[in-house]
Amino acid sequence: MPKTINVQISTADAELEFAIQPSTSGKQLFDQVTRTIGLRETWYFGLQYTDSQGLPGWLELKKKIQAQDVKKEAPMRFRFRVKFYPEDCSEELIQDITRHMFYLQVRESVLSEEYYCPPETAVLLASYACQVKYGDYNPKVHKPGFLEKERLLSPKILKQHALTKQQWEDRIVSWYSEHRGQSRDDTTLEYLKIVQDLEMYGINYFDITNKKGTQLLLGVDALGISIYGKEDRLTPKLGFPWSDIQHVSYSSKKFLIKPVEKTSPDFAFYVAKSRINKRILDLCMGNHELFIRRRKPDSIEVQQMKAQAKEEREAKLVGRMALQLEKQAREDAEKQQRELGERIKRYEEEMEKARRELERSREEALLLEQRMKEAEREREELEEAQRHAEEARRAAEEAVHLEKAERELKEREAAEAQELLERKMEEALEREEETRRLQEELEDARREMEEKERALEEARQVQIVTVVKEVEVDLHQRQEHNHQHDEHHKEIIVVENGSDHSDDSDSETEKDRESHDLLVDYEVIEPPRDDRVIQVEKDEILSGQLKSLSAELAANKVEKHVTKNDLIHRKNVLEGRDKYKTLKQIRAGNTKSRVEVFESL
Repeated sequence: MPKTINVQISTADAELEFAIQPSTSGKQLFDQVTRTIGLRETWYFGLQYTDSQGLPGWLELKKKIQAQDVKKEAPMRFRFRVKFYPEDCSEELIQDITRHMFYLQVRESVLSEEYYCPPETAVLLASYACQVKYGDYNPKVHKPGFLEKERLLSPKILKQHALTKQQWEDRIVSWYSEHRGQSRDDTTLEYLKIVQDLEMYGINYFDITNKKGTQLLLGVDALGISIYGKEDRLTPKLGFPWSDIQHVSYSSKKFLIKPVEKTSPDFAFYVAKSRINKRILDLCMGNHELFIRRRKPDSIEVQQMKAQAKEEREAKLVGRMALQLEKQAREDAEKQQRELGERIKRYEEEMEKARRELERSREEALLLEQRMKEAEREREELEEAQRHAEEARRAAEEAVHLEKAERELKEREAAEAQELLERKMEEALEREEETRRLQEELEDARREMEEKERALEEARQVQIVTVVKEVEVDLHQRQEHNHQHDEHHKEIIVVENGSDHSDDSDSETEKDRESHDLLVDYEVIEPPRDDRVIQVEKDEILSGQLKSLSAELAANKVEKHVTKNDLIHRKNVLEGRDKYKTLKQIRAGNTKSRVEVFESL
């Protein structure tokens, strides 16, 4: 039995290991990887390797792995990566797993500075990355410093601005908190919609020269091929969409392009090694195939995938809504409990106040009792004074025969006794009135306290029973509903390596000549849209926030760390250019005129 070969596949978030046969083809290994991770939109991906000369290459699916120039090491190493990019992620990427794989790769491209990303856009993307990882922002959980160890911004951006880690975190969290309610899948798509507007997104660059020997860059992407200056990867000089190209071929180091336009001459460029031309041709063929596919009716497979993805997203939406309703019910129940607690607390405070008032009333009752006793004593004294006054009066009447001086004295004493009697009677009346008033206040206080105690007890019983019943019924309904939508399983398909049934002629050594017709019989293909706008301009509020943050970051810029790409981007912004405006400009005019410009560079 042939000896197996160990291979290691690095995906964006996992390491896979397989044992293959010497006869295993690239397609067999590729299919095994995609089945293992559950990926069906396989046409965007490929297996990348490092060849014997240390250059990156893509595994050819039709050939045996052993027949290709893969660096010989144990285990053999491959990287499962995005090879071809869609024109519009939101319209073309179907499965959530596909979007997730794209998200992981382009996020790494932004953080590793493979793509140029303006700092304000990088902060926005970092906020989406937080939503994907942490879910909704919660200030009780996500306290200051929780992003300190996270890799959210590229080293270049951190170095270029005089801001602390906490200041960066504050700016990221400011946007992160606004994404509340977005699911991870929706946030992933929002991230991709922002990244696809970056000038370097999805472009494979190659060093080339034209016939004059001018050093240029060739960019190959989903829309076509573009020509760049040697030092500027952001602003292409010329563009040829796939709908303008009839045929591509290469011979050794020369790559020839035949336009669709009959009046336009063929044009060529040159590379350092023939194997580079082979990779350019491979990318042209793959990108062109997807370009054509997007402009034709969906295949049965794609229709089924879209229908399945739609059902899955609707099910997830129902689940999220149910979860949101349950969460809202819990929050409402907690709110009712808090309100009930606050009401009970208010009742208890009022009861305490009533108790204090009752205690005060009791003290006043005691004081009233003392005053009543004093009033009784004063009444007795009054009666005694009346008796003395009566006696004095009788004595005065009997003393008419007394001398004048004695009579006047008696009369004066009688008058004083009468005056004292009247004053004491007035005081007695005032005390009786005060006693009556205090008795009425005491009775009112007792009645009020009894009413509050009764109301407090009734409120406590009714509110507690009502809230408990509502929470129990709501949670029971949510649990029944979630049980119906919560059955989900994941299956990993492990496929054994079978024998290779490919044609042995594919194992021949690499040829230095190859060609490919992109358009058959001059078929008319719809060109790329020229009316696209970048995602952030569709949202006026977001666009304004980005401009505001851009001005704020510019004020903290460390100019000595500004790069050439920063200067190019700054110039493009001042001139009102963005990715799609530039693409529209470089495709203007007929193909012949653009070919002439290329030859004259």
